[in-house]
Amino acid sequence: MATEHFDVLIVGAGLSGIGAAWHLQNQCKGKTYAILESREAIGGTWDLFRYPGIRSDSDMYTLGYSFKPWTSPKAIADGPSIREYIRSTARDNGIDKHIRYGHKIIKSTWSSEDAVWIVDAERTDTGKAVKFTCNFLFMCTGYYKYEAGFTPHFEGRERFKGQIIHPQLWPENLDYAGKKVVIIGSGATAVTLVPAMTDKAAHVTMLQRSPTYVVSIPEKDPIANGMRRFLPEKLVYRVTRAKNVSLTLGFFNLAKKRPKPIRRLLLAQVRAQVGKDFDMKHFTPSYNPWDERLCAVPDGDLFKVLRKGKASVVTDHIDTFTETGIKLKSGQELEADIIITATGLDLQLLGGMKVFMDGKQVDMSQRMNYKGIMFEGLPNIAMIFGYTNASWTLKADISSEYICRLLNQMDKKGMRQCTPHNTDPTVVPEAFVDMHSGYIQRALAHLPKQGNKAPWKVYMNYMLDLAMLRYRPVEDGIMELSNPGVAGKARVKRAQVSTAEA
Repeated sequence: MATEHFDVLIVGAGLSGIGAAWHLQNQCKGKTYAILESREAIGGTWDLFRYPGIRSDSDMYTLGYSFKPWTSPKAIADGPSIREYIRSTARDNGIDKHIRYGHKIIKSTWSSEDAVWIVDAERTDTGKAVKFTCNFLFMCTGYYKYEAGFTPHFEGRERFKGQIIHPQLWPENLDYAGKKVVIIGSGATAVTLVPAMTDKAAHVTMLQRSPTYVVSIPEKDPIANGMRRFLPEKLVYRVTRAKNVSLTLGFFNLAKKRPKPIRRLLLAQVRAQVGKDFDMKHFTPSYNPWDERLCAVPDGDLFKVLRKGKASVVTDHIDTFTETGIKLKSGQELEADIIITATGLDLQLLGGMKVFMDGKQVDMSQRMNYKGIMFEGLPNIAMIFGYTNASWTLKADISSEYICRLLNQMDKKGMRQCTPHNTDPTVVPEAFVDMHSGYIQRALAHLPKQGNKAPWKVYMNYMLDLAMLRYRPVEDGIMELSNPGVAGKARVKRAQVSTAEA
């Protein structure tokens, strides 16, 4: 089996992977790279999800790339627009030519002797095994399984005569006109689907076990659109991006410090939109703001369809599915032609890839994460993990910048290996993500750890990360640069020559 070698292998051609490739091309000129993508399309999440109303719940001035201004008047964008934004970034910068579609990573093995990653993949079209080697492995695979979402066990599910659909596997051209739809869930997907499906459905019911904080945000940014009349697009983008970062971070920190007044504020804005006769138990969570991620609805679209009676919210527990719908613990029955299980994601880091080091499998749940990017004791591998309290791309951008700084520093010093080592015995391992959301809690045992202090702590704070990743020295006493595998370097060189000849 022929083995191809690259300086950098990027895994995943979604929002993070295309961004990582742009930074690599612009900051590490001359490095060879390829992007391995398991699916047959660019876009990741924004190509996979095709349910009605699919959109961002973060503004595009922060979800967009730092290097490519978002120029649409809509700050909250629909899925197709975001997909085209990612595709155009790849196309306009020649990144699309580096993508290998239908390549699913099975395992990667670090060879200390050769100072390379040996990457085993499988062609999804033929099942054929393919092999690569690289000096640096950059995982941009997102944080959930693409094959299927999470669906809990529902008693009597097999009795239901209608359709049961998970939004992650939305059927093309689903006909829901004139039908009764029950959406199980109260997260971002559910609050998006409810107003989107009322255009054709007879009625849409959102069935939730417990409420979520829902906040109305403007679909269009009036300040940004106003500045467009007299300022260049790039400047508008930078100013608006800075404004939105500050507002988001400020609101999050205030919510953590003063949860009670923020809770009152959030509930008051709901009350103002649903009216005084609405039962507020459906939007009154038992937890504090930002213990779980807030749900954003553009221009209050969810509240509008509730006021008009096109949709309703039921807060209860499911007893069993019936032939014609769902029977609740309270005894109430909900009739349904279609049941949508918007019950969340199955978390999975590194795309489900198994990791080995010199032939021995690595238990990633026992490794601490360094700067939210790399892993304790593991050389030359990084992953993108965005913010849970702000736009994913904010962290993705500065993480890619940092990796490019690290690669350039290695080249400058003639080093081939970079490994973070914990030398502080007072660092205490903690859960990787400090959120109470069900999909996170289900996966914590399988995720890496974070530490209780920098640089092992995952702060979820853009300003702190910006200072650490963009401005602080790469060699911080924890990141070790070394040059092992001199004999291996010659072998890799021979592999490059044989690949070129082939």
